[in-house]
Amino acid sequence: MTLRLKIAGAVSGLAVLTTVTAAQADVLFWSTQAKPVEEAQAMREQVLAGAGDTVDYQPNDAGPWLTRLNAELQAGSGSIGVLGALHGDFSAMDPESLVDLDVLGVSASSDTFNSLAQLGTDKPQYIPWMQASYIMAANKQALEYLPEGADIDALTYDQLIEWAANVHEGTGSPKFGFPAGPKGLKHRFFQGYLYPSYTNGVVRTFASPEAVTAWEKFAELWEHTNPASTNFSFLQEQLLSGDAWIVFDHTSRLAQAFNERPDDFVAFPAPAGPKGRGFMPVIAGIAIPKTAPDMDAAKDLVKYMMAPETQIATLRATSFFPVVDVELPDDLPPSVQAAGAAVAKMSSAPDANPGLLPAGLGDKGGDFNRIFVDTFERIILARQPIEAVLEDQKTRLAAIMEETGAPCWAPDAPSEGACPVE
Repeated sequence: MTLRLKIAGAVSGLAVLTTVTAAQADVLFWSTQAKPVEEAQAMREQVLAGAGDTVDYQPNDAGPWLTRLNAELQAGSGSIGVLGALHGDFSAMDPESLVDLDVLGVSASSDTFNSLAQLGTDKPQYIPWMQASYIMAANKQALEYLPEGADIDALTYDQLIEWAANVHEGTGSPKFGFPAGPKGLKHRFFQGYLYPSYTNGVVRTFASPEAVTAWEKFAELWEHTNPASTNFSFLQEQLLSGDAWIVFDHTSRLAQAFNERPDDFVAFPAPAGPKGRGFMPVIAGIAIPKTAPDMDAAKDLVKYMMAPETQIATLRATSFFPVVDVELPDDLPPSVQAAGAAVAKMSSAPDANPGLLPAGLGDKGGDFNRIFVDTFERIILARQPIEAVLEDQKTRLAAIMEETGAPCWAPDAPSEGACPVE
């Protein structure tokens, strides 16, 4: 039996989902997620198979996504029925432009996620839809070089550096891989992993003494990093080619390696620093704009997306994990099983120190990310003095925070008004 039949069969037994199939009109599902062609196709053919043939799933980059949405909101009418986007995209919006979804009676199993979805109000403005994170992965050939006594599921940054150095010495070439390419997600590593692990913050602590230590440690790691990493964007490619044996990347950007050669690789949590095991949970949500042309159909689609069977189908299609309690099937792809175990270990670790995606920055999100990219390029690639670079970039960061008025997000301590760069 195909996945589509499994999902459709399971859906037909749920009253809420039969209501969806019966009532569903043409609904434009306007999303910033599942953009790659194969993922978008899987969304249409597998995830939305049980919702009727009239759901028009259209993924787009954040810029065009927001431009069209804003145009419809300003016009007071439009064709977008349901929105799919990251928490940060929604947090930059006026909650008044979104429909109160409390009446739907659906939510995530995480109280933290549900609280975030209220966007500062007392009602959910979006519904948490799916989650992912960034993890570490390694070729099993690298395991023999692990430092003595090191637990791969509870590594420290010092142990990771020593491990990368051992592989470098043992193989004669640097084999740590980092997504420093033009489309790589390097800024998320600094924002969600390195900074929280060493400074317990991101904005407040940007130029702190602890931040200097963090960059010193990353510079040590870079000495054992494949220099071609400045061209690496999807580390699954380098795992498969052997150009990298130990890597960091988003779970979805490692999937191909585990699916093609599951016996060759191992997934594991990100390392810990003095302030804990920093990691960034990526939360995507679904919402309804107040200009949706068919509100009932839009609400039915939101409920459909939160059903356990649909959540599992979404996991298969995107490698993003469910936000509701589900029993995962045994036949999930190797990449999902490996990443799921690593994410679970990371999030449940006693020293876990989660940090959220940047929020409240509006159209300055790209400028915020650029600060971390520029800092990396100046300190690591150009070898400029760490303290001088941080003090210089601190001024740019403070200007962005003051202009946007964005309050602090975890792990930075809460702020009244714009998050200060201390």
